[in-house]
Order: sequence, then structure tokens, then C-alpha cells
Amino acid sequence: MSDFENKVAVITGGASGIGKCIAGEFKKQGAAVCVIDKAQGEHYVGDISDKAVLEAFAKSVIDKHGHIDCLINNALPLMKGIDECSYEEFEYILSENVIFAHLIHYPS
Repeated sequence: MSDFENKVAVITGGASGIGKCIAGEFKKQGAAVCVIDKAQGEHYVGDISDKAVLEAFAKSVIDKHGHIDCLINNALPLMKGIDECSYEEFEYILSENVIFAHLIHYPS
């Protein structure tokens, strides 16, 4: 049995690239995987910069699984490299991911 068997993993920005790879690895290890991404697909589609979307996604995960064991904040609300972001833009990216983590633990 894997360490992730019967665990619930949430991955933001999990439809492609690194996020998709992370999701696949959690699935291989037996975890239930919940993905949110702006790209269309067989996952929760939404923009993590929209509080209502985050609340709805968090509610759907908790309603289905009752808890979350792993949260991987992979989504970038701005498509810029760290070397291209201003301080304010980087702060915005961090805040979006922290807000999501807060909503998961303290849904409204």
C-alpha cells in the first residue's frame, strides 16, 4: 500500500505541464485527485483568482471527499516567469494560493 492510498490531493493548475504530471503521480499512488484549471477538460474548470470559483471548488471537493490531505498550489494567475514579475505581481500570485489554502480549511 502506498503512502497516498485513500488520500485526497488537490492540484491547482493541474490540467497540463508540471501540474498534470503531479496529478498523474498522485493517481499512480492511489490518491483521489481533484484538479482545478482554467483550461477546458475533465476537471473543475475555473479561475483561481475568482473567490466565488474557489469557494465553489472547495465546497465540491469537501462535499465529495470530506477532507483534503494534500494541496499543491501550482496555478499561476499570471503567466509570467519569476524574473518578469514585479514585486506586486508576485505578491498577488502568492496571495491567490494562500487564499485558496484558507478556503479549504475554513470554507464559508
